Parts: sequence; C-alpha cells; structure tokens
Amino acid sequence: MRKNIRLAALTLAGTLALTTLTACANDAASSGGSGSDAAAGSDGGAASAPDPGKTTKVKIMVGGLDKVIYMPAMLSQRLGYFKAEGLDVTLLTEPAGVDATTALVAGQVQGAVGFYDHTLDLQTKGKSVESVVQFSQAPGEVEVVSTKAAGDITSAKDFKGKHLGITGLGSSTDFLTKYLAVHNGLKVSDITPVAVGAGATFIAALQHGSIQAGMTTDPTVAQILTKGAGKVLYDMRTPDGSRQALGGLYPSSSLYMNTDWVNGHKETVQKLANAFVKTLKWMSTHTPQEIAAQMPADYAQGGAQLYADSIKATLPMFTTDGVMPADGPATVERVLKAFNPNLQNTTVDLSKTYTTEFVTNVH
Repeated sequence: MRKNIRLAALTLAGTLALTTLTACANDAASSGGSGSDAAAGSDGGAASAPDPGKTTKVKIMVGGLDKVIYMPAMLSQRLGYFKAEGLDVTLLTEPAGVDATTALVAGQVQGAVGFYDHTLDLQTKGKSVESVVQFSQAPGEVEVVSTKAAGDITSAKDFKGKHLGITGLGSSTDFLTKYLAVHNGLKVSDITPVAVGAGATFIAALQHGSIQAGMTTDPTVAQILTKGAGKVLYDMRTPDGSRQALGGLYPSSSLYMNTDWVNGHKETVQKLANAFVKTLKWMSTHTPQEIAAQMPADYAQGGAQLYADSIKATLPMFTTDGVMPADGPATVERVLKAFNPNLQNTTVDLSKTYTTEFVTNVH
C-alpha cells in the first residue's frame, strides 16, 4: 500500500548556493511496502529475505520515480531485490535530476538516481560524486516540437528565440538542450529554457504555447504523441539515437553517491549494486508488458498498453550489467564543454566521476 510522504523545507547551503527543496516520498518504495513483499525474483519465485536484524537503511532520491529512464529504482524495490540484499531502501522523488543531486550534496540522502553528467558538473564545484551503477548508455530523452510549431522548428538550428521546455534549470535536459543549440550554430543566449517539469505540466505547456518545443522522457513522450500534441525532433532513447544527436554514447541514468560515503560504506554499496544489476538483467529478459505489470498501477496514466509501449521504446538505452560504457564519459565531457564555462576552464578527472568496482564484483 502506497502513502505519500512529503519532505518539506530542506534548507540547503554550501558552494552550490542551493535553496529550499521539497521532496515526496513513497512508502510503497520502502522495503516495508506490499509491492516488494509480493514481488517475484528473476526465476519467477519470491526473492528470499535476509535476517531482519541485519537490515541496513538507505535513502535514495530519484529525479522522477515514474520516469521510464529511472525505472530500475522502483523495479528493484518491487522485485524485492533490495530486501533480498538486507537493505531497507526508501525511494524519494523529485521531478528533476538536479533536485536529486541537491538532496545528495546536502546529505539528506545517501544516493541519487539521476544523470551521470551531474558528477562532472559537481567536480568543477569541488564536490566528489561518482556513479556506482550505470543504468544506461543513452540519454533516453526526446526533443519534441509542438504540432503548432512543427513548421517553424525542423532542427535545433531553429531554436533561436524559442521557449524550450526542460525539467528544471541546471538539469540534464537543460544541459542537452543547450548542447543541441550550440552544436547547431546558436549561442546559449539565443534560447530561453523554461522549467516545466514532466508529465501533465510539460504536456500542458506544449499545448498552451508556453513552450514551442522541449525535452522529456517516456511515458510523457508516448502521451504527447497519442494526444497529437507534438512530434519527435530528436530521439535519444537508443544508442544509435545518442550517436546521431550527440556524437557518441551518452551514459545517463545511474546511481551516484558521494565518494566519501562510498568509501566508508562499501558493503552497503555492494549490496545496492547487486540489487540494481540483478534488476537490469531481469529487464533484459522480460517483455515490456511483464515489466509494466511489476510497476505501480498509477504510473500507467495513459493506459496499460501505452505505458508498455513507452517502456519498449526506452529499453534499448539500458545496460545489462551496470558497467560504464568505455567511451561514454569522454562524450559527456565533450557535450558539457560545448556550452558550460565551468568545464571549459577546468580539467575534469573523469576517473573520479564513476567506478566499476562494485558492478564487476556483483554476485
């Protein structure tokens, strides 16, 4: 049974000069939720539970629990894999990955599920954060243009003077939107990013003309196409789509954590890696319909079939082993340096932005 818990007024300070953050929690996302108790293991049977006296509590902030690109977080919970590792995981949710990063840096949570590119951006601000499980090798993002503006916007070259939807300022959708503009001959100042979140708020902004185009993920993309509210301009849900738009694989959704915390809690991090990699493998051997059936029913707001279709369209982005693609970090650095002055003037140590120590030791 699911309950909503609101984490109110998290006052954040420090070098990032971040302000108040409000987060919602899901008790269905905690190990005590009925979803994880009833979930099946990878062989179809229930995941075995460890000695409850040895349970370790972990809080993870997700940049949108209902987004398909971050699906491994809730799916790991629903399949009972956290519980099988002796973990009591509480999954919290914010509409944008940048907010998940905010909570992590502030010490409100032990882990964040969001885009890997934040680890590079944070390093330029003196923060050491690393990806410990890499969920994906492509962004999973789609740039859509409203039906009304489709005649005026046929590529990123036409972004000049336009209002472009993103989940939040400083988010990965913000990063990628700026890259597409700069890569196509524009300046960052030529466009106006508008934070419209995802889901219903994004769709409404597109329909009402508050934005002419925008970047979002499934299931929002599937709903937009079904409603006839917009058309696909750039599709980065697959490795090929990532290469076409960004020039290479772009590792995105991941579990990232403060490096100091990782080094001080290696046993817990290994258990998290075990659960997430098991989930990624499970995803690779099950149909979109089977995956959808494991997720909370209210995630399928556009209907069961539409939700399954959105999962099918996004599945190619995921890794099966949680390992960082060899050329992925360099692509991310190149993309960010195209428009981010902080990275342009700094040497980033990519080796400190991720680790494969735990995923290669998964049992």
